[in-house]
Amino acid sequence: MKIREIRAMRGPNYWSVRREKLIVMVLDLQEMEERPTDKCPGFLDRLKAMFPSMYSHRCSEGCPGGFFMRVEEGTWMGHVIEHIALEIQTMAGMDTGFGRTRGYGEKGVYSVVFSYIEENAGRYAARVAVDICQALVDGKDYDLEPHLQEMRELREAERLGPSTGSIVEEAASRGIPWIRLNKYSLCQLGYGANQKRIQATVTSETSSIGVELACDKEDTKYLLEQAEIEVPRGDIISRERSLKETCEKIGYPLVIKPIDGNHGRGITVDIRSYEDAVTAFHAAKEVSSRVIIENYIQGADYRLLVINHTFVAAALRSPAHVIGDGKSTITELVALVNLDPRRGYGHEKELTAITINDLTKTIIADAGYSVDSVLAQGEKLILKDTANLSTGGTAEDVTDIVHPANVAMAERISKIIDLDICGIDIMTTDISKPLSETGGAVLEVNAGPGFRMHLAPTKGLPRNVAAPVVDKLFPQKGNKGRIPIVAITGTNGKTTTSRLIAHMAKMSGYRVGYTTSDGVYIQNRLLMKGDCTGPQSAEFVLKDPTVNFAVLECARGGILRAGLGFSKCDIAIVTNISADHLGLKGIHTIEQLARVKSVVPETVLPDGYAILNADDDLVYEMRKSVTCNVALFSMDEENPRIKALQRKGGITAIYENGFVTLCRGTWKMRIMKAETIPLTYGGRAKFMIQNILPAIIASNVRGISIEDMKAALETFLPSASQTPGRLNLFEFKKFRILLDYAHNPAGMRALQKFINEIEASVKVGVVAGIGDRREEDNNEIGSIAAEMFDEIIIRQDKHLRGRTEKELIAMLRNGILSKYPEKKITVIPSEKEAIHHAVEHAVEGSLIVLCSDVVPDALELVKSLKEKEQEEADIS
Repeated sequence: MKIREIRAMRGPNYWSVRREKLIVMVLDLQEMEERPTDKCPGFLDRLKAMFPSMYSHRCSEGCPGGFFMRVEEGTWMGHVIEHIALEIQTMAGMDTGFGRTRGYGEKGVYSVVFSYIEENAGRYAARVAVDICQALVDGKDYDLEPHLQEMRELREAERLGPSTGSIVEEAASRGIPWIRLNKYSLCQLGYGANQKRIQATVTSETSSIGVELACDKEDTKYLLEQAEIEVPRGDIISRERSLKETCEKIGYPLVIKPIDGNHGRGITVDIRSYEDAVTAFHAAKEVSSRVIIENYIQGADYRLLVINHTFVAAALRSPAHVIGDGKSTITELVALVNLDPRRGYGHEKELTAITINDLTKTIIADAGYSVDSVLAQGEKLILKDTANLSTGGTAEDVTDIVHPANVAMAERISKIIDLDICGIDIMTTDISKPLSETGGAVLEVNAGPGFRMHLAPTKGLPRNVAAPVVDKLFPQKGNKGRIPIVAITGTNGKTTTSRLIAHMAKMSGYRVGYTTSDGVYIQNRLLMKGDCTGPQSAEFVLKDPTVNFAVLECARGGILRAGLGFSKCDIAIVTNISADHLGLKGIHTIEQLARVKSVVPETVLPDGYAILNADDDLVYEMRKSVTCNVALFSMDEENPRIKALQRKGGITAIYENGFVTLCRGTWKMRIMKAETIPLTYGGRAKFMIQNILPAIIASNVRGISIEDMKAALETFLPSASQTPGRLNLFEFKKFRILLDYAHNPAGMRALQKFINEIEASVKVGVVAGIGDRREEDNNEIGSIAAEMFDEIIIRQDKHLRGRTEKELIAMLRNGILSKYPEKKITVIPSEKEAIHHAVEHAVEGSLIVLCSDVVPDALELVKSLKEKEQEEADIS
């Protein structure tokens, strides 16, 4: 078996709009295509022995053991690999269960699709699942545990921490979209100008002064002392020669800790002698140049959490420890504690397994033991120097018993330090009494406090502490941090429609970001060049904090490669569906292509609109799979589909009596006469009218006025600046050059209708075969070109896309000659040389049509030729 490729879906996709996180593995079974599971003796028994928990896999049988039934009956190895990949992820602490395996369109080749929790772990699971399946086929032993551990480590390296994850999940549950901005914990909630940011539990609204104060223990303590908050008596030193005098002044027992430390590093507690103080001083100096020496406050360790200056939760924290049984060694006691099913690797469960590292061994040694020592019955041994859950500590929720005086103190501290989210560490014997009565004290104020102890305490009630964070960031009821998103897909017309809608939105006062096959634009500035119709380009726009309106062109390539770059949009437009790029990525039929494109309208929010082409059967059929409002457009006002929606009071756009017209129900609002819209070239470019119709619907439902629409249509010119590569007509002294992106049979047919309307003495076409099209598609492009042009120059695309130059030229030539055997054909592979040849041999009144795939290069060349002609005219 051979893996051809592994892709990770990160958004709505061809396989599932709802399940965004899917691995898609293209697997060639090779000889195993002829050996399903029932043809492999002993396969089922070995599978059951290795994965007894797979009994819970219901598969299509719909009952426990269903998958094993399928294996016994006989199923292909791709299906088995799908289930193995899911099972090993679950075993590694990533419980997930969606999968499907489908034919790729080639004998023995399958798309194995399964869900993942963390992408790199999912990719790893795909590769390991194939190896495991092969071992089961061969009857070989397979050591699974190292691979499970590798997946756990991949998971921990990639996943969001518990605090960040809880805020993101809370936001998502409210319909607030989010984007991870780096490989750590920096995340964006909301889109564009309405976004907020979090990094763990620090937000974009957290005071930087507050964070600095919290990180400076000296300043924090000083401010709290000034505010009459109970804090330990102490001092700060940087030299050992000051240590003895300071210890004696404060009095034992002591705590020594670094002034700039975090996560408990360098802290030593309950110091009762000068010798121990020296050791502790040096440990603290390794972390910070300055060291705090203060009273060791007796009592228990409490964490009070304050969000938006309101107390929300409290926890009693205990460091990792073991209790002796009189017979087990410390190592064995730790192993017994780690058997608790609530403990796991990293943050996978509510508790973390206790590890015996060098620090733990030092603590054990300080207590007079080694890891092989046996503790007496009931004796408690602390194993870590802090109560952090990440080191194996435990937490008990005590929110309901915190004394009101302590609550008021905590809320006051949050304002004194000026932190919107802060954790206040308190040492006291009884949190249900005021600190003034117990002799307790505030030890520390933390910026970015961890939420794990409150979200999943070892004992007591879990608290949804993420909710008040989201409440603070998005205080207005119903605010989801979104900006309007218009997504455009289809085979032809996407880029022009996208640009036109962006232009209309700008005319209405929006700050627009939009993606096209030419690049990404933010407020009319080209910031990324090239084909930018995939998910990364969409995210680029949605991450930009200056944008408050997004227009996103969504092509098939990006959808198949990684899914959409957004989960939901407000408006989706499907221009048309025609044969294009068939035979790639497992998409072999036009119906499959339509399914790919239908992903976009299926993501529209319930109160949004899917704007569909009523003249296209495949597009019109998409209305059945959407859960939003449907609007239709048509070049025929008598289209019965249009009439039916109008009778229901729906929104439509039609081309009628020479007008581009918007209809609400049966009421008509004529926007403009088509021939007066520059984009239509006097009404001759009918396919441009088809692009205008969905644009006026989208603008109307977004509240853009008719006046702004008209102004936009009047100022949106078919030019190199506004519609590069889309009907760009250049007037030379003796001839004209028309540059267009037509690159498939449907696009060529649309261009043909326009060219037929243009008078010219000779029509010369410069065309190319496309490497990622089928042979019959390139043949058809050739035959259409034969109908369109008097002469044809065959050039070659800049990107061959898997075929040879010779093959592509032959495909086009065959198509041309099959239609007109006597057609004049010139082959000049270089686009630059082909254009120069056409210009040098142009006759009076001729029209040269350039069908280019790399629009910027062709545009630059044509503009330079135009400038050269102008310079020569000026000289003469």
